[in-house]
Amino acid sequence: MHLCLALIASGACLRQIDRIHFARHRPRTASAAELIALQRTRANDITPLFLLAGQWAQIAGYWLLAAQGLLAATVAAVGIAVQFRHLQEISHAAVHGILARSARVNLLLAEACAHHPLGLGPVPVRRRRHVRDHHPHATLAADPNLADLDAAGLRPGTTGLRFALALVWPLTPRGIRATTAGIGVTLLRHPARGAAIAALLGASYLAGGWAGLVFGMLLPRLLLYPQLAHFSLLAEHTWFDPEHHTGTPAQVEAGRCLRLYSRNRALASLAAATWLPYGDLYHYAHSAHPAVRWSYLPALDRHLAAPHCTPAGLLLGRDTVARRHFRALAATPAAAPDGRTVRAA
Repeated sequence: MHLCLALIASGACLRQIDRIHFARHRPRTASAAELIALQRTRANDITPLFLLAGQWAQIAGYWLLAAQGLLAATVAAVGIAVQFRHLQEISHAAVHGILARSARVNLLLAEACAHHPLGLGPVPVRRRRHVRDHHPHATLAADPNLADLDAAGLRPGTTGLRFALALVWPLTPRGIRATTAGIGVTLLRHPARGAAIAALLGASYLAGGWAGLVFGMLLPRLLLYPQLAHFSLLAEHTWFDPEHHTGTPAQVEAGRCLRLYSRNRALASLAAATWLPYGDLYHYAHSAHPAVRWSYLPALDRHLAAPHCTPAGLLLGRDTVARRHFRALAATPAAAPDGRTVRAA
């Protein structure tokens, strides 16, 4: 028990090296240009290594914890799912070229520390899909994320039980099959990723036995992490009823982005530490200025005018992301000003 706790704690400390390095002389609020200028003076290829080493040290600690009984194994499964979600967002920063200084190191770190062990596709493919296809077309028909939401069952006319199931799509039998099939297709096309996953499965078993394998790899990767990522996707945009604007990037994004927990610091801090890490809580600021590293998104968020949609919660309550999406999907599809039909695919 002492060793697993020491690994988890040491991993958290290692991660702070990158945070502290980029926090020096950081203003409380500033424009994107000011923050990017500061960011360039801090950019390096060393502190991101400590960041990722810390994430994997924590995962190893949770593998050891999983062998300490059912309750500990359950905690480990949730903890590792959170770490996988963190790795996804760190690699997202690498896709934008803002994790490390050099393009080669961004690619190498994302592939070796996230995409290979998690069975994700090649980073260049994700970069094209995300940077070229998603960012300029968020909430529009060309956005590939809308196809993902449609596959989950979030489409015009969806109501009641079907809508509820779509919110937890990765936990449903169809969602589990989709996750497993996606990993399988990736491994068939890129066998080297299979070796990385096999090594990870072996390491989890050596560290925590069958509990380490099941609660430390299978449940987090196939169920819990996909669900956290799905929640994150739901909370990024007003997918089904955006307000389309022209003007500055911030003005355009203000009509199609969400900003969760803007009035609740406790929930905002919890989300940032778990399912909306590394700046994902500030998706509006990121969408407006994708070249700003997550370290500076809170300062940028304070500088920008608030987006038009600032729900108080994700699922429960009146002012939530889920309720807004439900109302938009339940309504009769209507033609947008540009003649486009507002729909999920």
